[in-house]
Amino acid sequence: MKIKDLPDSSKPRERFLKHGKEALSDAELMALILRTGTINENVVEMCNRLIKEHGLENLFDCSLKELQEIKGIGETKAIQILAISELGKRYNQSKNSITKITKAKDVYNYFKDKLKNEKQENFYVLLLNTKNNIIKEELITKGILDSSILHPREVFRPAIKDSAAKIILVHNHPSGDPSPSKEDLNIARKLISLGEELDIKVLDNVIIGNEENHEKGWWSWVEDSKTL
Repeated sequence: MKIKDLPDSSKPRERFLKHGKEALSDAELMALILRTGTINENVVEMCNRLIKEHGLENLFDCSLKELQEIKGIGETKAIQILAISELGKRYNQSKNSITKITKAKDVYNYFKDKLKNEKQENFYVLLLNTKNNIIKEELITKGILDSSILHPREVFRPAIKDSAAKIILVHNHPSGDPSPSKEDLNIARKLISLGEELDIKVLDNVIIGNEENHEKGWWSWVEDSKTL
């Protein structure tokens, strides 16, 4: 049955207006965003199926291509679903009260929601002032972390542009295990040395994993390199 043929008591928009957002199911909330279903399913039926078969978290973790391989999801709906996911991440980060870095755990808490579901390595530079207050974050590269691809110029350019006194190198391991590879260590050594030449202190190199795969969820050059 098409949405327009349902009684008002079963239409997501009308239920939202009458009872508020809290009264709607996950499928009904998603239906408000996606708006249309397929020939064989109205949008609520489709959203119920998607959530039942895949779960919200798995849907939000999919890539654009993976979403389009699911029955009923074309490019437009895939983009809408990923937009919901990204807004959620940004909302969580906006609530993050961390404005000053005092230890590696602060870096982990700052980035964990942003990076926890990423399926590729993301390399960030966190820019700090002289008092270790955060100026901004800068995404440098996305994909396999390779010293032949990661150019030092791109790493230090944001720091020079924004007059940062210090930077922290940050990247994630999609596996969840933050233990550094030899390449990770080589990159860190190279960038720390170059930072000294440029008078921009590389305060730390933090690898973000998760607490399910590691006792802390992160690895820190300052705190943990002595154990290598």
